[in-house]
Amino acid sequence: MDAPERGALMLVRFIAAALIGWTIVELVLYWAVCDHNRTAMQALPCILKSVPLLLGIMVLIKAKALAEWISNILDD
Repeated sequence: MDAPERGALMLVRFIAAALIGWTIVELVLYWAVCDHNRTAMQALPCILKSVPLLLGIMVLIKAKALAEWISNILDD
């Protein structure tokens, strides 16, 4: 694996980690607001806030393929 592919792989992994971290922060903030307002957490907002987590996990699984694709696009 040459340097451009390693850089692309690092970029893809960073984006996946950012999506996962963003989801964790969103869910913790939603929990804090619900706890502060003394309301129950509802399922639909939790599911909608969890979509970036699923995307981040999918990106981590397909990281090498996405990095090769990005590297090929940038080479052309």
